Amino acid sequence: MSEAGMEVYLVGGAVRDALLGLPAGDRDYVVVGQTPEAMEAAGFRAVGRDFPVFLHPRTGEEYALARTERKSGRGYRGFVVDADPSVTLEDDLQRRDFTINAIAQALGADGAPGALVDPCGGVRDLDARVLRHVGPAFVEDPLRVLRAARFMARFAPLGFTVAPETLELMRDMAASGELAELVPERVWQELRRALTSAAPSAFLRTLHDCGALCAVLPEIDALYGVPQRAEYHPEVDTGVHVELVCDMAARLAPGDDLIGFAALTHDLGKALTPEDVLPKHIGHERAGVAPLRGLCARLRVPVEHRELAIAACREHLNVHRFDELRAKSVVELIQRCDGFRRPERIAQIALVCEADKRGRTGLQDVPYAPGPALRVAHAAACAVRASDLPPGLEGPAIGEALRRARVRAVAEATGKH
Repeated sequence: MSEAGMEVYLVGGAVRDALLGLPAGDRDYVVVGQTPEAMEAAGFRAVGRDFPVFLHPRTGEEYALARTERKSGRGYRGFVVDADPSVTLEDDLQRRDFTINAIAQALGADGAPGALVDPCGGVRDLDARVLRHVGPAFVEDPLRVLRAARFMARFAPLGFTVAPETLELMRDMAASGELAELVPERVWQELRRALTSAAPSAFLRTLHDCGALCAVLPEIDALYGVPQRAEYHPEVDTGVHVELVCDMAARLAPGDDLIGFAALTHDLGKALTPEDVLPKHIGHERAGVAPLRGLCARLRVPVEHRELAIAACREHLNVHRFDELRAKSVVELIQRCDGFRRPERIAQIALVCEADKRGRTGLQDVPYAPGPALRVAHAAACAVRASDLPPGLEGPAIGEALRRARVRAVAEATGKH
């Protein structure tokens, strides 16, 4: 009831990350020379739908039969899989996307790690910090363009670059139109994982450089080349600003794709500014809501992400000018952001706005005063309870009295009038 007697190899990310000295994640295994029937007879449970994958009877880890893949149609699902026992480990590694993911490690009978199997030069590319495709079959799966960008979001801080020949293939794939075949859930999955990485900007930049961003995130791509006022945005280019904001969001809220998505989409309205108004962007915060809703609908973005992003898009300028707001306006801002029903929403918006303000060239370490001030005002307003109101109130009078009490509480807490 185990892998005893089987030819088993640790593969993919577990080997790669160990060689990079990174914390261990999920461990995936390839089994050579076996059939599905033999795996089930050994106690493994079949779970693969598109190819033979099995769960270990004790550890629950995934064991896949060595396989090859042959392109049979458009899109990332258009493949014929061959998992015959004659498929070798080298055959299996050759079908993988990048050389750094095509390294295997033999396992002894006791599970102890053994020699590396590296037919594609993955160790060499790890040492050189290069993301390189394994072979010409790379172009057969359009999802690999997004995976390349997502790997850069994770590994760019370690000094990784995309090999020139790989970037050229990605340009060809983007130009072919096959990225339109990707289902929204897969695009969202890759985007979400990129936003939880250390450098989401590398995801955007990689896709932009190969011409793929306009296919998967046209609302973001449209921001590149749009100028902003240099006195507020030393980086000038709105696309570059969004890159900086996403990286700042990752720094302020590591691993939080909710904050990351709102940071990514907060300035979509700037792409709609008439040319005769540039570099000013009057009303861009309101103009950005419609394209943001369209993006969320197309990628089937979760409701929680959509609602926070819309609130941050619509209100970020109001938060930036918090010092100018009267207590009444602060309470209205909190209400519009659903901050009384969803109290966590205000701290989230404060983080997004801080990422926006500090996501500018040379301003990364400037303190953001409106964030703490908004949190103080919110706490004061939330401390007011209906039970604190005078007795005998009914209907709309209760809501009005609660609003006035909240305004007074905010005024007392912040010194506003």
